Amino acid sequence: MKERRAGNLRRNRWFIILSILLFVLGGGFLWLATLRLPSLDDLSDRKVVQSAKIYDRTGTVLLYDMSQDILRTQVPFENISKNIKDATLAIEDKDFYNHGGIKISSIMRAIFVNVATLSFNQGGSTITQQVVKNTILTNDKTPTRKLKEWILAIKLDKALSKDQILNLYLNEIPYGGRIYGVEEASQNFFGKSSHDVTVSEAAYLAALAKAPSYYSPYGQHREALESRKNLVLKEMLTNNFLSQDDYNKAMAEVVTFRPKEEASGLKAPHFVFYIIDYLENKFGPEFLERGGFKVITTLDYDIQKKAEAVAKEYGDINETKFHAKNNGIVVIDPKTGDILAMVGSRNYFDTANGGNFNVTTAHRQPGSTFKPFVYSTLFNKGYTPSTVLFDVPTQFSSACKSDDLTSENGCYSPVDYDEKYRGPMTIRDALAQSINIPAVEALYLAGIQDSINLAHNMGIQGLADSNQYGLTLVLGGGEVTLLDMVSAYSTFANDGVRNPYNPVLRIEDLSGNVVQSFAQSPKPVLPSETARMISSILSDNAARTPAYGANSVLYFPDRQVAVKTGTTNDYKDAWIVGYTPNIAVGAWAGNNDNTPMDKKVSGYIIAPLWRALMDQILPNLPVETFPAPPAIDPTLKPVLRGIWQGGVSSVSSNGYNSVETVTGGVHSILYWVDKNNPRGPIPLNPASDPQFKNWEYSVRKWATENGVSEAGTTIQTNTQPAQPTQSQPRPEQNGAGYGTGIPFF
Repeated sequence: MKERRAGNLRRNRWFIILSILLFVLGGGFLWLATLRLPSLDDLSDRKVVQSAKIYDRTGTVLLYDMSQDILRTQVPFENISKNIKDATLAIEDKDFYNHGGIKISSIMRAIFVNVATLSFNQGGSTITQQVVKNTILTNDKTPTRKLKEWILAIKLDKALSKDQILNLYLNEIPYGGRIYGVEEASQNFFGKSSHDVTVSEAAYLAALAKAPSYYSPYGQHREALESRKNLVLKEMLTNNFLSQDDYNKAMAEVVTFRPKEEASGLKAPHFVFYIIDYLENKFGPEFLERGGFKVITTLDYDIQKKAEAVAKEYGDINETKFHAKNNGIVVIDPKTGDILAMVGSRNYFDTANGGNFNVTTAHRQPGSTFKPFVYSTLFNKGYTPSTVLFDVPTQFSSACKSDDLTSENGCYSPVDYDEKYRGPMTIRDALAQSINIPAVEALYLAGIQDSINLAHNMGIQGLADSNQYGLTLVLGGGEVTLLDMVSAYSTFANDGVRNPYNPVLRIEDLSGNVVQSFAQSPKPVLPSETARMISSILSDNAARTPAYGANSVLYFPDRQVAVKTGTTNDYKDAWIVGYTPNIAVGAWAGNNDNTPMDKKVSGYIIAPLWRALMDQILPNLPVETFPAPPAIDPTLKPVLRGIWQGGVSSVSSNGYNSVETVTGGVHSILYWVDKNNPRGPIPLNPASDPQFKNWEYSVRKWATENGVSEAGTTIQTNTQPAQPTQSQPRPEQNGAGYGTGIPFF
């Protein structure tokens, strides 16, 4: 009885399963019967004319029309080089001549991936399918469209010969912008017919087809293009399209791309290609090539034109005077993060100097322009602009002897740019004058990882693990981009609130409807008090005068402008970043191949360029000043208030003024503060700090050599201590113009 009941249950279960399968299959056949397929006649309906248009922030200045003056030359199949055909088949569809339009294995893989991810991104792998997708179907990624693509690929494979289908594909491949088909690509890139391209040139064309904007030889991903070209050649060798001998010759061949035409109507070219990369990464390549969208960018074309003119003018000057062949400029609105101008070289069309390379997004060592992030970390921990550090010869490796002032065999004893030593200095003076040894001390006190973390939060994306850098980080030992640096300095300008840099305002469809808008995302990442202290120092002309002169190019008599320069110690990079509350402008000079410039510091090389642009931008902006920094607490330890003659303070009053007596002798700051808690108690055992021995040795040696008394000092102060003066030139230092003969750093 039980066996009969079990048998009935099994039969019922199979009946239910078969019923469900029949229902699904019946529904599938009904769906297929009602599925409307486009006609193969629609092959003549080209969709490539719906490419995107890129505008400035007003929406009126067209920077680039990706479909303007479409270039497409149809050529017979026999006139296309066998090299192009072989390269295309090797990388795109090596079984093209053996399948019936689709590959079942690829379809099964696509179904599995699509069902697993619900993305429906897989499925268009054969050349036949790509012809269908690019010329007949819409671009939606639904199961229906995928099924239509497979069915039409089979129909197309039966309607046309393989050579005809491949010819359609090769004549329709988009190569970026207005270029379609291998003939136009060959003419534009190499100056020759598609019949005459070499194996290596054909490999480049096949590589470009995957993502023509991303792999553009005029864009930012030349290394990626080179890697994919090498992959094409490897596939040609593996699939017997090339002999080993021909492969070796193709790998060794150096291919030169023709310069992009200046008369192409392309404006702000570095920025345009940056936008193309940005949108492709965000939405995919089809968004630009077939969406027909109007992209309203953040670019201020008036500022952009000024920046391009300045870059060209000073590019010629700097090449002649300093052997600096290239430069770059970035302008950002600190209050929004909008990129107002981006100039990636002195001249985009100057191919002799690699003009199409965008140096603003390249990673270079920033020199002393990194110092404000380190000092900001110090301020966050309780140090002040009046804190005293010592500019004296110092060995910073605890494994080396205190009197070993070398930087060899693991030792590290940096020098200042002028090889002079100034003794005790406040942080205000040390940062304003860009003195190196106090900056290295500051990095140790601040902490390397904490400094990197703050820089990252402010917008510096290029730095990694602190173990890679050591104390050289504060002098520019890491690598950053100019775009990131200007964005991060914008946080200082915006009172500690970061607005991530933004290149696009909105995107409209063909009907003018806004399909995507980009809202600001401000985030406080730096205490306003810290931002104000940094801005106060970097705009303090009196504090920087000993190094730069009273009337340098950094000084604006009628504006409060904060600015920092930087030069790498190998003279490969010269930087300057400056800002007001409503604009941030950064510039770089050097050589794309990392060869050094003449041994001049950045004030000579890049500061005049920056000043020339600032003089054109600032008159069009309202005058704004930085909020005042907080006053120095008179109850802090003497070393945090600018007093270096001791660390023990006693105060008495004579009825009119307070009188402070400071005793304890001359010591390094590590004698008086715990580096992680500077406002806490004086350390009971300062020698426990691994840097103490070397710092203390150098300070005590300086005190002895300079006859500094150990008896302490008496300081008469007002009841309300005076604060540092605002940025003004010292009256005894006069001069016309900007040149003072004093080097910048």
